[in-house]
Amino acid sequence: MITEDTTNTTSTMSNEWLKDELNDAQQAAVTAPLGHQLVLAGAGSGKTRVLVCRIAWVLLNHSLSPFNILAVTFTNKAAGEMSGRIASMVNEAVRGMWVGTFHHLAHRLLRMHWNEAKLAENFQIIDSDDQLRLVKRIVKSMNLSDNKWAPKKIQWFINGQKDLGLRAKDCVRDNFYQDKMIDIYYEYETLCEQNDLVDFSELLLRSFELLRNNPDLLQHYQQRFKHVFVDEFQDTNSIQYEWIKLFCGPDTFITVVGDDDQSIYGWRGAKVENIQRFTREFSNVTVYRLEQNYRSTAIILKAANALIANNDNRLGKELWTQSNPGEPIPLYAAYNEQDEANYIVNCVKDWVHQGGARKEISVLYRSNAQSRALEEALLHHNIPYRIYGGVRFFERAEIKDSLAYLRLVTNRNDDTAFERVINTPTRGIGARSLEIVREHARTHQLSLWQASCELIHQADSILKGKARNGIAQFCEIINAIEDKTINWNLADQVDFTLKHSGLYASYEQATSELVRSKLENLKELVNAASQFVPIHTDLEMTPLALFLSHITLDAGDTGADPYEDAVQLMTLHSAKGLEFPFVIVCGLEEGLFPHKMSSHDPDRLEEERRLCYVGFTRAMQKLCITYATSRRAYNSEFIGRRSRFINEIPKNLLAEVRFKTKVSKPVFFQTTANFAEDEKPLYQIGQRVYHQNFGEGTVLDYEDHRTQPRVLIRFTQHGDKWLLATISKLSILK
Repeated sequence: MITEDTTNTTSTMSNEWLKDELNDAQQAAVTAPLGHQLVLAGAGSGKTRVLVCRIAWVLLNHSLSPFNILAVTFTNKAAGEMSGRIASMVNEAVRGMWVGTFHHLAHRLLRMHWNEAKLAENFQIIDSDDQLRLVKRIVKSMNLSDNKWAPKKIQWFINGQKDLGLRAKDCVRDNFYQDKMIDIYYEYETLCEQNDLVDFSELLLRSFELLRNNPDLLQHYQQRFKHVFVDEFQDTNSIQYEWIKLFCGPDTFITVVGDDDQSIYGWRGAKVENIQRFTREFSNVTVYRLEQNYRSTAIILKAANALIANNDNRLGKELWTQSNPGEPIPLYAAYNEQDEANYIVNCVKDWVHQGGARKEISVLYRSNAQSRALEEALLHHNIPYRIYGGVRFFERAEIKDSLAYLRLVTNRNDDTAFERVINTPTRGIGARSLEIVREHARTHQLSLWQASCELIHQADSILKGKARNGIAQFCEIINAIEDKTINWNLADQVDFTLKHSGLYASYEQATSELVRSKLENLKELVNAASQFVPIHTDLEMTPLALFLSHITLDAGDTGADPYEDAVQLMTLHSAKGLEFPFVIVCGLEEGLFPHKMSSHDPDRLEEERRLCYVGFTRAMQKLCITYATSRRAYNSEFIGRRSRFINEIPKNLLAEVRFKTKVSKPVFFQTTANFAEDEKPLYQIGQRVYHQNFGEGTVLDYEDHRTQPRVLIRFTQHGDKWLLATISKLSILK
């Protein structure tokens, strides 16, 4: 039986405080009677505040203790912030309350009930890279071509089946390809069981099976958690939804907060229909809508509302604001991606000239490939920029090498860690020698560590010379680290590991700035260990094991380091949950956004529209949209049509941008502006024209010298030509 602090809270939250902090709709959701709730929270509507206040309200007004609360978030950062805010509101620590991501909470369950879950007590979590390494090993052992049986696709298949709650034995065999994928899945399950390994998807599936297959344990948690809260409910997948349902017993109330209009992760298993399922499968669900937006201008919200209204099967809501109307949304039709990038550069310069900061600008795109032209233009104009979501600290190669050594110290049977560092730094162990170890492990059903120990102690071992000595040395290093540091503090343990493994030495003599930075990263890892404070001290794990689990779970979060004053470039998917004073959404062309793979699939097209909606609603003060009439891709040039998403925005909300040049220096203005007649350019970039001698062409550039304006035209059959703009042989095609 699990025992935890069950002291009840008796104070009462002030209604006056609620009136000061919450609008009417928010107050209604926070102070509602106990029951099942769906809070449809629009972008920028203060959903986190409502969720936190609701938890505090339940604690303070319904005789519940933190022990009775289960709250699920999608990021570790959100979980930490939520715990802190709730503690400050109820004026006490929230000890006993379970707050965390699906993976953190599932991991906690498995650590507490490892025996019932049929796991080893010291099971090891593997991240995506290590999982892929394991799949590659299986593909090779089955003598399969990794061209035909791509390890990455196999990894997606395995995780996809687990997200659906399916083991290999549950998968349907209906063709040769599917049969072989299931066979690989079987081998993967077997290898993980042998080596006590658990991947991210397995955390949820295994903890779901743990509760489902142990009725007494399930009843304990259903009786314990009187109220369940779930944030970002629109992003839940099948197994997460079923996992949540298990906790909800007959006396449990559940509150889910989400926005069906912001469900953009269908490609990784999220089910927007879970929101509809929730209202059907839970009785007497009360729906609350948060529609007042505190982020964007009225014009931005009107554009977003008009766009998303084209999706069917919405639960329905319309964002509004009491803030200023804002300015019309600039819409720029670029000739090509370079022209688009140059326009964006000028937008950045204008913003900075008007007193804004570069870090306040975010340029959003559908595909990572679009960043190249943007980066080139920004570099050319010496404008600092950052790619959001670059390689983070714990994902850097030298850090992953360090963690692999530490993982082997805690679990010798971790094959993925073994393979990563057996020859790092170099010990003279080649691919052939490692294959001998693998073959011995397969034949005798051993881990690579066990196989290595047997081979180096066999008198007639087929491992010879340098390779045998190298493997023996490696095993001695791992054993020495554990023996020497078993009672040391965590930071000293990590520091000794880096020294004794040779990782420090491999970088200390380097003169290159890049390699020196790797040594600094290793030292920062020791610093991270010195600052590590375990969250769950009730788990019977060593500080090192807790540290490794914490790092691996945190690596599943998306995010980036804080930016300096630099323009922020990112995909639209990466922008979810963020906000910026100035947002530029580029590349709104049919086939690019919406993506060509989605154009003929109604469900995928609706997700593309939701993605566009998310992009628009990131903007606080200013939103700008661009598209190109011509774009190079796959070494070919494509003529594109502007996205249907642009056509779904009312024209009175847009300000189409035209630009003119004087001595080839671009100047931009909006057609809604009031210019004198002689200031208007005669031609526009990308405009189609006809010449009596040269035929049809497209305007590439325009120089307004007043007395003799001229235009650069690319003719279909005669190439590029500069012509006087006033000659009678040139006419504009409609």
